[in-house]
Amino acid sequence: MADTSTPHSPGFLALVKDAKSRVREIDVQQYRRMHDENRTHLLVDVREDNEWAAGHVKGAVHIGKGVIERDIEKLVPDKSMTLVLYCGGGYRSALAADTLQKMGYTNVLSLDGGWKALKVSGLPLAEGDAADDAS
Repeated sequence: MADTSTPHSPGFLALVKDAKSRVREIDVQQYRRMHDENRTHLLVDVREDNEWAAGHVKGAVHIGKGVIERDIEKLVPDKSMTLVLYCGGGYRSALAADTLQKMGYTNVLSLDGGWKALKVSGLPLAEGDAADDAS
C-alpha cells in the first residue's frame, strides 16, 4: 500500500526498497488474524510522538524510529519475540524492522499500510492523548 500523502524523495524510496528486500511484511488482514487468534506478539508503533499522541492501536507500545535501536533491548530482551512494527504507511516500519534484524531480532514483521490501514481495520484504537494500557 503506497503512501501518497507525502511526496517521498527518491533517495528515501530507494532506502525503503532496499530494506523491504530483507524484511518480512504483513498486511492488515494478516495482522488482524494474528491479533484475533491471540498469537503472542508485540505491536510496536514507530511513528513520531505527535503521531502517537493523535491516535494509535490499543495495546501497542510506542518506540519511535529515532530511538528504537537505543531502547528496544531494554523493552524486549528476548530477540526471538514476534514484533510487528507499524508507522504511517509501512515505510519507516520497514526501515526499523531491517535495523532490528541487524541487531539480532529474528521475528520482526513490518505492517504494510501502517496506521492508515489500521484505522479502518476494526481493531480497537486509542484516540488523542488518552491513557493507554500499553504505556
